[in-house]
Amino acid sequence: MLDHSEKKITGPVIRLNSADNVVVARTNVSAGTSLDGYNIVSRDKAPAGYKLAIRDIEEGEPILKYNTIIGFASEFVPAGAMVHNHNISFQEFDRDYAYCRDYKPLTLLPALDRATFEGYMRADGRAGTRNYIAIVSTVNCSATVVHEIASYFTRERMADYPNVDGVAAFAHALGCGMEMTGEPMDLLQRTLAGYINHPNVGAALVIGLGCERCQVGGLFSAQKLTESPTLRTMVMQESGGTRKSIEEGISAVKEMLVDANKCTRETVSASHIKVGLQCGGSDGFSSISANPALGAAVDLLAKHGGTGILSETPEIYGVEHTLTARAATPEIGKKLIERIRWWKDDYAVGRDVQINGKVSPGNQVGGLANILEKSLGSSMKGGTGPLMAVYNYADPVTSSGFVFMDTPGFDPVSATGQIAGGANLVAFTSGRGSCFGAKPTPSIKLATNTPMFHHLEEDMDINCGDIIDGDATVEEVGQRIFDYFLHIASGGESKSEALGLGRHEFVPWQIGIVG
Repeated sequence: MLDHSEKKITGPVIRLNSADNVVVARTNVSAGTSLDGYNIVSRDKAPAGYKLAIRDIEEGEPILKYNTIIGFASEFVPAGAMVHNHNISFQEFDRDYAYCRDYKPLTLLPALDRATFEGYMRADGRAGTRNYIAIVSTVNCSATVVHEIASYFTRERMADYPNVDGVAAFAHALGCGMEMTGEPMDLLQRTLAGYINHPNVGAALVIGLGCERCQVGGLFSAQKLTESPTLRTMVMQESGGTRKSIEEGISAVKEMLVDANKCTRETVSASHIKVGLQCGGSDGFSSISANPALGAAVDLLAKHGGTGILSETPEIYGVEHTLTARAATPEIGKKLIERIRWWKDDYAVGRDVQINGKVSPGNQVGGLANILEKSLGSSMKGGTGPLMAVYNYADPVTSSGFVFMDTPGFDPVSATGQIAGGANLVAFTSGRGSCFGAKPTPSIKLATNTPMFHHLEEDMDINCGDIIDGDATVEEVGQRIFDYFLHIASGGESKSEALGLGRHEFVPWQIGIVG
């Protein structure tokens, strides 16, 4: 791949690697436009973010972007023609996983030279970026109750507790009518425990109905949780039903607020920051601006001892070999491939999902032809450093640097797993626009292009479109993102928080049957 992190983009089209047989239109290119430097004229209109052939491409020949295969010509493509899913076919191809071939140990900054932020230190040694009280349901049957309890604590009622960011409800659609044992129940329980134990949570109230499969007692036993003044439980059938449970829950939270408010921010190392890396509504600029810029920020964070969590397994398919080559050990690389094969050979066989080729309509309109091209950009969010660990969904993330967590590509489900694993920030890139938020972890939205940023400026935090406009480099925007990490981690309000987002985005992965 071409290292363009220190170069500003110029000209009507962008060639990302000298081996590429396509370029990306920086702005709308009309048919008949002379492409400077390539001695060709565009045959077709190419919207911004779409690809144009810069030489004749024979039928069956690989289409190369960043010198990486993003598909194969389904017909003869003449120089100057637009290249998209009408003339690109998705095909499987052999990849060399080259375990650890490109591994280079990360050089950490000395502890005294690392950046800091103002965070909440917890008893287990982790630091939070927020201080919430969590109301957690074990089953959908207690969903209304947990939401009603949380809704009672309005901004006005929280005025006496300035060190508490809010009372947040975490309800879901699971907990009963599911397998009693095995991975589906284990996954749900570790997801719930990850939120209960999260560094952004100062206290938690866990509420069940009483007859569900995911029992409060079973959850606490399996996850080694212990009741305390900051971790309480309630069972609705024992409390007397809906109204009495809401009243009892409100009373319990009022008591917990007193202790939670005693926590204050203090200066802590940036090594405590764990960022969940997300993308949604990707477009043809995602791999040129926001994703590599976020990757540059993750590279900086890793040098300061922090962690970037790449996920969305279906959205690295086709470029997974670029990650296994950077794995710190063969075992780490092989675990990533084992998760890929589970998706391809077990979970998604014969299903019309993106890992099997076709991306969403929004991605296609944005200029992405298939999952191979989307994955090329998606993987860049993890930066260029060594792959230090691979985690199952919602497993506690204990390694620093660049790591991977196996999750679906659906953003709320993926981010829920990352947050359960300990992510205390989420960074979300988008080309089409994102209106995502996720309590108790603030979300930072990164726009790939300037028009969308201005159109959705109330939702988007940072405009990475400066890179496409030629006004900034990937490296410069990466530094801007890293600095924003520190600002938001210290209590700065993200756009999603200003809009009150995150009340309904807790979505544990439902992988088992519903019975």
